[in-house]
Amino acid sequence: MKTETIDIIKEKIIVSTCDDPARFVTQSEDETEVLGAALAQVIIDELDRNKAQSKFSAYPFIALYGGMGVGKTVFVRGFASVFSPGAAVRSPTYTVANEYKTGKYNLYHFDLYRITDPDDLYSTGYYEYIDSGVCIAEWSENAYGCLPRHIWRVEIERGTDENERTITICRAETKGGV
Repeated sequence: MKTETIDIIKEKIIVSTCDDPARFVTQSEDETEVLGAALAQVIIDELDRNKAQSKFSAYPFIALYGGMGVGKTVFVRGFASVFSPGAAVRSPTYTVANEYKTGKYNLYHFDLYRITDPDDLYSTGYYEYIDSGVCIAEWSENAYGCLPRHIWRVEIERGTDENERTITICRAETKGGV
């Protein structure tokens, strides 16, 4: 990823589908953050364009998948830096959701690790958040069919060495559809 410019990274993300996802290999937390920031910029550009053309329909939902300690929160830190520069991003494991409000778009960061059934989502304010800003969720596999119909799917896997990660990004359609 070191040789790819931010514009090349963004272009790969823009044209990705789950049949042909954008795949990146990062070698450090810094590179993973850069990738998160690139996706955030793609999303903000798309939101701005849709609002300018009166085509806004719903805020994007970014569903993160990956095992414990693979770098989901690191990715979110890069993503959130575009929405709220300088924000102290931490995984909301116990609070379930963190809010990063800016003048332009609100960002809501979820950690669904402790969600055990769909009813748990109601008590977190999950459904209200989805309608009021961009949402990014760690442990999305625990959403039990309650993800919005159209999402950005981000999968993070460990690589061959300690710091290497393979990150796959694509637009996806879920079977749910809240």
